[in-house]
Amino acid sequence: MKRLTVLLTVCLMVLATSAQDDARQWLKQGDWRCGFTKAKPHKTLNTSEFYSQYKKNTKQWETLFQWLRDTDLETIPKGKHPIPNSTLVASVEDSENSPLEKRNTESHRRKIDFQLVVRGTEGFALLDHESSTVSQPYDEKKDVMRYHYVREKTHFFNVKGGQFVIFFPSDWHIAKVQTKKKNQQIRVIVVKMDYVE
Repeated sequence: MKRLTVLLTVCLMVLATSAQDDARQWLKQGDWRCGFTKAKPHKTLNTSEFYSQYKKNTKQWETLFQWLRDTDLETIPKGKHPIPNSTLVASVEDSENSPLEKRNTESHRRKIDFQLVVRGTEGFALLDHESSTVSQPYDEKKDVMRYHYVREKTHFFNVKGGQFVIFFPSDWHIAKVQTKKKNQQIRVIVVKMDYVE
């Protein structure tokens, strides 16, 4: 029995490593971009999850990247912009980062947060699951859950203009966190993508 458990564990590890390699190769090849070259993924991207979601919902992801490719992200007016031939809406935000204590935590169950920084540097945080606890139960209508978190166990990072981040349901996060930069002004494109189980 012990030998079988070890063998099964090794097989699962090999499969997981192979899947991660496939996802990395797919990301590097770049067909998913649909010709979109104005921004690249931030190093925090969960490549395996992106690969999986893209394969499960290819048409929606292609529509997003084609719209980004064909849109002047610098001059498009701020506000909500329906993306043609889809149910997607791009929220173009000209705003600024704020002190951490003024920012809300969040995660989602039905949606994926795609956030592209066009201008400036946006501060983000990823919460540690073990030390974080729910502060507000899941709101079905808004598709959001809030958390208490331990600052010292939170991963803070900056995303510069020309980079994007993708937050999946397992990514408990905070956006628009004040950075050490002098200028906190940012332009960001936010699109809520469908999460497919």
